[in-house]
Amino acid sequence: MTQRGPDDSPDDSLRAATPSNDAGGGGGGRRGAASAVLALACAAQFMVVLDVSVVNVALPSIENALGFDSAGLQWVVNAYALVFAGFLLLGGRLADLYGRKRVFVLGLLLFTASSLVGGLADSPGLLVAARAVQGLGAAVLAPATLTILTTTFSEGAARTRAVATWTAVSSAGGAAGNLIGGVLTDSLSWRWILLINVPIGTLALAAALAFLTPDRERGQGQRLDVPGAVLATVGVGSLTYGISQIESRGWSGPTTAVALAVGVLALAAFAAVEARFARAPLMPPRLFRIRAISVGNTVMLLAGACFIPMWYFLSLYMQNVLHYGALKAGLGFLPHTLVGIAGARLAPRLMESIGARRLIVLSAALSAAGFLWQSRATPDSGYLVGLLGPAVVMSAGMGLLITPITTTVTSGISDADAGAASGLMNATRQIGGSVGLAVLVAIAAGSGHTPAALSDDYGRAFLAMAAMLAAVVVGALALPVTRERTGAGAGRPMAGKRAR
Repeated sequence: MTQRGPDDSPDDSLRAATPSNDAGGGGGGRRGAASAVLALACAAQFMVVLDVSVVNVALPSIENALGFDSAGLQWVVNAYALVFAGFLLLGGRLADLYGRKRVFVLGLLLFTASSLVGGLADSPGLLVAARAVQGLGAAVLAPATLTILTTTFSEGAARTRAVATWTAVSSAGGAAGNLIGGVLTDSLSWRWILLINVPIGTLALAAALAFLTPDRERGQGQRLDVPGAVLATVGVGSLTYGISQIESRGWSGPTTAVALAVGVLALAAFAAVEARFARAPLMPPRLFRIRAISVGNTVMLLAGACFIPMWYFLSLYMQNVLHYGALKAGLGFLPHTLVGIAGARLAPRLMESIGARRLIVLSAALSAAGFLWQSRATPDSGYLVGLLGPAVVMSAGMGLLITPITTTVTSGISDADAGAASGLMNATRQIGGSVGLAVLVAIAAGSGHTPAALSDDYGRAFLAMAAMLAAVVVGALALPVTRERTGAGAGRPMAGKRAR
């Protein structure tokens, strides 16, 4: 990948999308275009992450308006989550093969159009179908946003700052979903939790056409690995579906067992196809020989298993133990959001001074301490001790943690494999969240229904999250040592042999 000089400006890949590069304004034009690309990628990522959780608060209104039964209502959430997880690997590779701008625009079109259809839906089936297409658009869009950043900004401080902003926006989208969903549902209608994406998506489409670099013509013979795409999608989708059924049907239920078995077998077949038969693998096996990718994705899996379920258990604690309403619970997440964003913005400076690996270790330890504190909350703890104090500690750690992991996993990757690496990282985080939630729900299961009993149940889940973050601390020690620098060679491992 092209390295930058000390001016720390974006690489030449932006020139085709910028105004004239005369001596007087070329650098400023490139920096302005880079800022526009960053804003565009962050806006798209915000929509993708927001729609994972924004429907939760609106589910009762949707049930009453469209006549869902209790079994069907869960698919308003699951249709999006399952398709999103299942197609992430494919979505990441599409950008490598067919061009990042084309795939980004395709993802935006799918996501925006399905949001419009879902917002206007007049039947349960149409809403669920629209949510499934939304998930497909999100699976195409999410890896593309990160790929665009990693190919626009060369390795070093500028890329780290861009990834930190992307991470902060992702955290804000996840945390703000419940709050925005509550406000829109109470003040307008549940339909606006989907319709709000239409003006945002339309503006993002216009910006993509204006600012993204035109795709280069791809070489001959680069075709999509169809068997690998099918196996990966079936494997991840079945595995995620099986995990989602554990809470209601148990580990040994026929639906759960069949789905998990199909998922494991499909992923095993996928690994064999990629290693031996695919001419242009969906997930090139050579990537896993890079230690930053293999270890980094393991660390991301464990982190996702904590940070995604965190919102679920905090929402239950606030509503079932502290008896907060939906809107008050949404407001209760504001400290987590603000501290997480602040941590993500601070991460690049700390990476420059202590390196990515040390920051991962320290931030995971900080988050573990916050989860340990949260596990001790009781009905009598009150807001300051039961929520605000733990929120500051664990959200600070969370905000500091994701940026160095993301930067580590995507560093040293050629442009030709950038989409595959981004898709893998997004899939790892999503699968980690699904697996983690299923396991933690089982750990938290109890027979009591009083606030004190529920508090104990949720406490066990937070204690388990603290233990997983302790495992992140240990796993991070196997990552290659890197240190952010602003000059030539920025972002490279300190010792070349140790990166592999």
